[in-house]
Amino acid sequence: MKKSNRAFLAGLKEIAATFVEGDWKTRLSYLIFGIGPLLRGQIAKGLAFLACEAAFILYMIGFGWKYLSKFSTLGTVETAKKGRVTVYGDNSFLILLFGLLTIILILLLIAVWVLNIRENRREELLLRAGKKLPSNRKVLGSLLDSNFDKTLLALPVLGIFVFTVLPILFMICVAFTNYDKNHQSPTNLFTWVGLENFRKLFAFGSSGFGSTFLAVLAWTLVWAFFATFLDYFLGMGVAILINKKGIRFKKLWRTILVITIAVPQFVSLLYVYKMFANDGLVNGYLLKWGLIKSAIPFWTKPMLARITIIVVNIWIGIPYMMLIATGLLMNIPEELYESARIDGASSGQMFRSITLPYMLFVTGPFLLTQFTANLNNFNVIYLLTKGQPQSMRMAENAGQTDLLVTWLYKMTVTDTNYKMAAVIGIMVFIVTAVTSLVVYNMLPSVKDEGGFQ
Repeated sequence: MKKSNRAFLAGLKEIAATFVEGDWKTRLSYLIFGIGPLLRGQIAKGLAFLACEAAFILYMIGFGWKYLSKFSTLGTVETAKKGRVTVYGDNSFLILLFGLLTIILILLLIAVWVLNIRENRREELLLRAGKKLPSNRKVLGSLLDSNFDKTLLALPVLGIFVFTVLPILFMICVAFTNYDKNHQSPTNLFTWVGLENFRKLFAFGSSGFGSTFLAVLAWTLVWAFFATFLDYFLGMGVAILINKKGIRFKKLWRTILVITIAVPQFVSLLYVYKMFANDGLVNGYLLKWGLIKSAIPFWTKPMLARITIIVVNIWIGIPYMMLIATGLLMNIPEELYESARIDGASSGQMFRSITLPYMLFVTGPFLLTQFTANLNNFNVIYLLTKGQPQSMRMAENAGQTDLLVTWLYKMTVTDTNYKMAAVIGIMVFIVTAVTSLVVYNMLPSVKDEGGFQ
C-alpha cells in the first residue's frame, strides 16, 4: 500500500478514535468548530475555528451555493431579450470560476475541521496528563515567536493561491469545456465536453490539430536546444578568449558585450526585424553592392526564418553567458592547469578535462533553467516573426516559426479559442515538466554532488 493511502487511513482512524475516546466537548466540536477549546478556556483558538466555520456557512448561503449548484452544467438559462429589455441568465464563466473556488473552500474547510479535531485531542491528552493548557496570551504571542513562520507566510500563500493556483485550475477546467468565440458568456453559455478537445488536438485530418501540434512541438524542442546550447558554449568561448593571458583591453570587450544587455530586448528585436526585412538595411546594401539579385526572404521562407531567429538569439544570449562564465572561470584553481601543463596536456585536453566538467557541474541547474525558459520564450519569436510565415496546412493560424506558447497566445487573443488554448497550455506544462525532470536527473551536479568539493 502506498504511503499516501496509509497516511489517509491513519488519519481516519485518528478521527474515529478521538470521537470514541473524547469527552462531550470534543464530540460537540465535530459539529461546532472550536467549541471544545472555548469551553476549556482556549478563547483565541476556539474563536479562530468558530470564525472559519461561520464565515464558510455565510459564504455558502449568500454566494457559494448559487454557483456550486450549477457547476455540473455551467448554466442552463440563456440571456434573452424581451422587447427592449435584456434579461440576463446564467453566466458560465462566473459559474466555473466561483464554483471552482467554492470546491476549494470546501476542501480547506475539511482541513480546518481535521485541525480542529486534532487540537481537541491534544488538549484532552494534556489535561489527562495533569498539565495546564497554555494561556491565551501565550497562544497569541506564539504567532510572533514559535509560529512566526506561519504568520509571515500567511499573506504570500494567500496571494499565490489567488493569483497562481486558482487561475491554473481554472485553465485546466476550461480545457474540458467548449468555451470559444461561439460560446461567450453571458450571451451564449458553454458547457462540459469531457476529453473532446484533447481528442481533437491529437486527431489527424482536416478537423484535427495533430499534424500542426507535432510540427509546432518539434520546432519548439529544436529551438530550445539550439537557443540554449549555442548560447552556452559560445558565451563560454568568448569568456575564455577574453580571460586568456595576453589579451589586451579586457574591460573594453566586456563593456561592449554588456551594453547589449542594457538595451531593452524588445527594442533590439524590433530593430533586427526591420534590418532583415525585404526592404531593410541588410537586403538594401547587399542589393546595392551587387552581391544578390533579389531580396533574401529572411522572414518569409520557413527554414531561413528559423535559422535567422536562432542566429539573432545568439547575439542576444552570449553576453549573459559570458558574464556568468567569467566569474566561474576565475574560481577554477590555477593549480589544476599547472599540473596539467606539467603532464604535457594541450589546451584542448585541459578544456575537456578541467574547464568543461567544472562549468557543467556548476552551471547545470542554470542550463536547465535556460532550456525551460527557451521552451516558453515568447519575446524572441513574437517580436521577430509573430510566428510567421503562415501555412495553409497548419490549423488555427499556426505559423512555421510558432512555439507552443506563441500558438497558445494566438488562440487566446486572436481567435478567442479558449478551450484549445487551455489544452495547449496543459501540453506546454507536460512538455516542460517532463523535459526538466529528465534533464535534471542527468546533470553532473545531481548525479555526483561532491564531484568538485
